[in-house]
Amino acid sequence: MTEALQLFLCGDVMTGRGIDQVLHHPGDPTLYEPWIHDARAYVDLARRKHGPIATPVEHAYPWGVALAELERMRPSFRIANLETSITTSADHFVDKAVHYRMEPLNIGCLTAARLDAVALANNHVLDWGRAGLAETLAALRAARVATAGAGADLDEARAPAVLTTNDGRVLLFSCATADSGVPPAWAASIGQPGIWRLPDASFEQARKVGEAVRARKCHGDVVVVSIHWGSNWGYEVPNQHREFAHALVESYGVDVVHGHSSHHPRPFEVHRGKLILYGCGDFIDDYEGISGHEAYRGDLVVMYFVTLDPSGSLAQLQLVPLQTRQFRLQYASPPDTAWLASALTRECRRFEVRIDRTDTALVARWRG
Repeated sequence: MTEALQLFLCGDVMTGRGIDQVLHHPGDPTLYEPWIHDARAYVDLARRKHGPIATPVEHAYPWGVALAELERMRPSFRIANLETSITTSADHFVDKAVHYRMEPLNIGCLTAARLDAVALANNHVLDWGRAGLAETLAALRAARVATAGAGADLDEARAPAVLTTNDGRVLLFSCATADSGVPPAWAASIGQPGIWRLPDASFEQARKVGEAVRARKCHGDVVVVSIHWGSNWGYEVPNQHREFAHALVESYGVDVVHGHSSHHPRPFEVHRGKLILYGCGDFIDDYEGISGHEAYRGDLVVMYFVTLDPSGSLAQLQLVPLQTRQFRLQYASPPDTAWLASALTRECRRFEVRIDRTDTALVARWRG
């Protein structure tokens, strides 16, 4: 790279279940959860919480004001973790309690945001079996959304999405650890479709990820490793996660570690000039109206605008706080923005990062 590069990153984009049901082509609403058996029940919960949702909604509807922010910032690339299967498959994975599925005719819900690439190594992309995974990959390929982290075999799952700029490339690798709830049976292998599943975040697994990076990275490439790991709630960053991320940065030339799985934003750090996001939080989901864990404010979500200098080091990090209402993203109110800024400042302090507020965003400041 000879010029600065800006990436848009966000956490989990879950356009299945209740979100799928409010779009123009709702799929089969059948669920196999212990508590809810019809996806439309999640729509009812959201309506009871914050008022009516006039259905059907347009494909761009769930993104709300995020689309205006993307146009304002104009990042070079837009990257998300896609945490749903895009399929009509009825072959649900029986050893899981929660299954996310979006009707393929609703693919416009993703193309509305003009996503360039999605990470697929997570604990929901095979919810509807390997037939569901194959249909998901085909739908994204047809929509010209690049994918990483899942494929017809292990080599394909380990292969990065390659995003090309005028003067270089961005390589997006995607993997997931067992502690995010990925079943062992979902691991891709020789001749076996699946995802790039890591049994843990040990140094040995960091070495395997690093070797995959080394095999693909050329001079001037920017490397993003997107990793689904850890629990859904809480601000703790396990030591093993931190050591794993540091190893990728220090030994294997990774420029950004894009962590997700938590349902709310977790702290981040800048290590040797490289950004490590330990948990981006959910971005689009149908959890509105579900009670529990209110202290973490899962209704507040963050757009991460990451500016890298020509060496791949972090030059600027802007965070735009949004809030979910009626399955749609809107700007967070000043008090809610202040709450989020305070929470992130408190949790990032251990990494020598602070959060400043501007008129349009939160801006990270760090040492070094």
